[in-house]
Formats: sequence, C-alpha cells, structure tokens
Amino acid sequence: MTHIPSPCRVRDVPGRGTLFVLPPEIDLSNAPALCAGVLAHAAARAARLRLLVLDLTQTDFMDSQGARLVLDVLHRLPPHIRLRVAAAPHGIPRRVLEVTGVRRDVPVYDDPEQALRT
Repeated sequence: MTHIPSPCRVRDVPGRGTLFVLPPEIDLSNAPALCAGVLAHAAARAARLRLLVLDLTQTDFMDSQGARLVLDVLHRLPPHIRLRVAAAPHGIPRRVLEVTGVRRDVPVYDDPEQALRT
C-alpha cells in the first residue's frame, strides 16, 4: 500500500484521470514524501493512468520545494501520463510556478475540474 503524507487526498476520476489534492503547505518538510507518494501511486496505476492532476487550489503556502515537486513528478512520470496542475489564479502556488518557470513545462489551470477535462 502506498503511503501518501496527510492531508493529501487522492481521487480517481473514471475516464478522466487521477486528482491529488495537496496539503495547505508544501515545503522542505513534506515535498520529498509527497513526490514519492505521487510517483508510487502513478507507478501502481501506470497501465491505465493517462492524466495526473496536482491540485494546489487548497495550498496556502508553497516555496521553491513545491515547484521542484511538480518538476520532479513531471520528469519521473512514465511518458504516456500527462501532468497538469490546478492552482488558484491569485494564490501563492500559482505565483511560485510562474516565478520559477514551471508553467512553461506544465499546464496550469484555475480549478481541478478544468484540469481534468481532456
């Protein structure tokens, strides 16, 4: 069984993908474990998983470790799995993704439902 640090929630949306609702804070204390959990979940479902969405809409604080988490997931996912991010338009996570340049590599949507649309 994959252990994903709390309060991360995982929701499989049949026919659309998997949604990871990430915690209110992402920093050095939890980013490596979150990354490992996301990648383990993706590996366990690799045969049928096509879209993975990291939901940062409930994340209030994120530093560069959150940006690194997104990039690490992107580069370590099997090539057939697409990665998208949902982040509130005026939130700190969205700004961190812009400043670090992660938005150039990973599509960012305003809400999880938008990100899950294929």
